Amino acid sequence: MPSLKDLKNRIDTVKSTRKITKAMQMVAAAKLRRAQEAAEAARPYAERFNAVLGGLAASAQEAGQGPKLLLGTGSDQVHLLVVMTAERGLCGGFNSSIVKLARTSIDELERAGKTVKILTVGKKGREQLKRDHEDKFVGHVDLSEVKRLGYANAQDIAKDVLARFEAEEFDVAKIFYSKFESVISQIPTEQQVIPATFEEGETAGGAPTFYDYEPSEEGILAELLPKAVATQIFAGLLENAASEQGARMSAMDNATRNAGDMIDRLTIQYNRSRQAVITNELIEIISGAEAL
Repeated sequence: MPSLKDLKNRIDTVKSTRKITKAMQMVAAAKLRRAQEAAEAARPYAERFNAVLGGLAASAQEAGQGPKLLLGTGSDQVHLLVVMTAERGLCGGFNSSIVKLARTSIDELERAGKTVKILTVGKKGREQLKRDHEDKFVGHVDLSEVKRLGYANAQDIAKDVLARFEAEEFDVAKIFYSKFESVISQIPTEQQVIPATFEEGETAGGAPTFYDYEPSEEGILAELLPKAVATQIFAGLLENAASEQGARMSAMDNATRNAGDMIDRLTIQYNRSRQAVITNELIEIISGAEAL
C-alpha cells in the first residue's frame, strides 16, 4: 500500500499534468478557430474550381484528347500515395486514422499486384508507416517549421509530385488526409489527384453549366491541371490543420477530465489512509494510557 507521502506526490503530479492538458486544450481551441475558418473559406473555391475543370475534362475525354495529367499514362501499375499527417502528437486518433486508411489502400494495391510508393507529409505519419513500409518511401516533406500553412507550401509538394509524374515514376497519385467535420468528427479521406478526376459542374438549380473557352479547352486544361493538383493538396492541408486542432482539443479535454477523476480518487484514498494512520496513533495512545 502506498504511503501518505507517495499519494501526496502522485496527487501533485496529476495536478501538474492537468494544468498542462488544460493549457493545451485552450491553445488548441484558439488555433482551431483560425484553422477552421481557413478550411471553410477554401472549400467554395476548390469546389467551384473543380466543377469548372470537370466540365472541361468531360469534354476533352469525349474527344479523346487532353493533357497527360487528365488522360494518365495508360497504365495503373505504379501508385504514389501522399500521406499527410501532423508533425506533432497528442491529438487522439487523428494521425492513426489517416495512417490506417493508407495501410488499407497499400494492402489492397499489393494484393492486386500493384507497385506502391509513399511520399509522407508530416513526421507522425512517417514514423507509423516506417515500421512496415520503409522500403516504399520515396520522399518526405517536413512542415515542422511552418507556423501558418500557405498556398506556397502546397505548391512545393505539388511540384515534387508533378516532377515525379513527368519522370514517369508513377501512374496514379492519391492524397490521404482528414476532412474536418466538427471537433469530435474528422473523416479520413482518400482522393485521387493524378490522373485528375472531377465532377462535372452544376448550377444551384442542378442544370449543367456550359461555357465557351479560348484559346482551347485542351490548352486551358494544360495550364490549369497542375494548379488543380496544388489546389487539392492545399485544401487537404487546410482540412488536416483544422482536424488536427479539433482532435487535439477533444483529446486534451478528455485528458483533463480523466486527470480530475484521478485526483478525486487519489484524494479519497489519501484521506482514508491518513484517517487510518490517525486512528492507529489514537489506539496506541489509549493503549499506553491504559497500561499505565
